[in-house]
Amino acid sequence: MSDTLDHLDKLIGFQTISCDSNLEIVGYIESFLRSIGASHCVRIPNADGSKSGLLARIGPDAPGGVMLSAHSDVVPVAGQAWTREPFRLSRENGRYFGRGTTDMKGFLASMLSAAKEAARSDLKAPLLLCVSYDEEVGCLGIRHMSPDILREVGRPRACIVGEPTSMQIATGHKGKLAAQVRCTGVAGHSSLAPSCLNAIHLACDVVGALRREQARQEACGARDHAYDIAYATVHAGRISGGIALNIVPDTATVDLEIRHHSRETPDGILANITAECADLEQKARIKFSAARLAISVVNSYPGLDVPADSPAAALVARLLPEVRSIKVAYGTEAGFFSELQIPTVVCGPGSMSQGHQPDEYIEAEQLGQCDAFLHKLVQSLAV
Repeated sequence: MSDTLDHLDKLIGFQTISCDSNLEIVGYIESFLRSIGASHCVRIPNADGSKSGLLARIGPDAPGGVMLSAHSDVVPVAGQAWTREPFRLSRENGRYFGRGTTDMKGFLASMLSAAKEAARSDLKAPLLLCVSYDEEVGCLGIRHMSPDILREVGRPRACIVGEPTSMQIATGHKGKLAAQVRCTGVAGHSSLAPSCLNAIHLACDVVGALRREQARQEACGARDHAYDIAYATVHAGRISGGIALNIVPDTATVDLEIRHHSRETPDGILANITAECADLEQKARIKFSAARLAISVVNSYPGLDVPADSPAAALVARLLPEVRSIKVAYGTEAGFFSELQIPTVVCGPGSMSQGHQPDEYIEAEQLGQCDAFLHKLVQSLAV
């Protein structure tokens, strides 16, 4: 694993928190790929050029290739109780520590090692690479990159998204919709609070509506028992409002998310929430004509649900014959590849129980399994 560990050491050193630029890490990856003779390598920049994705092809411009996909960004470390330097790789008791070791620079490092092996092999079908940005803030980068994937590197017969699955084959995850409810009330002095309309109180009513919708989903929503939570979930993640304690606030916001089965859209759940908010607004306007509850969708990404015998799952199962098919609770970029009609699964080293945590780590044994798996994959492309 010397090549993989060398890459991982360098990758962890790039502080690619989603709020910052990722151009340095993309420059490192692009320089490496060009040095080994990648047949095609192109950046896909964001609108202002502060970030970029990367697409590459190793080997011939031919059908039947396999794509490996990873994101370059990581979540923040601020406020977490790290006991070691988060952006410097360290090893202890068979574990490699650092922000992103599991989510998901471990797979990215193994991916680059596989690219080097592929470049030295007589491939009959290409190895394709996709490195994205802004995955941790709602899969924004891959959404921007999607229109360029097939044009730049061609259509692979399978795509493997290397999010941590402990090297099991994940054939599904839920989709997500993020929305915000903006609550408008009537401001005033707190001593006259009953004669005003407190927007934070309205926001609390909205949270009550979300809890009722969650109860409906738990009682009679669609089920998929392959997930830890079998039904769709509705979650209020943040409430904001108020200026000072002695001022009745006239604005407040509720940020919410819906995680839904990939075979369903979130439209029905959102419609239920919208209807409840409309009812709350109508009741408030009996006394306060300025009352408003306005819902806006902020972001969404698709889920994934592929048969266990799909081409991508079958490919991975041949190379990892003792693993099992699972579905994961977290979201990934896999749904975007699936929407491009590319057979896709999620399979990568490490456990998401370590992702986003202080003292994040990946087991050396997991990295070794991933390297061995990608070695077999490269060999299969040379047959």
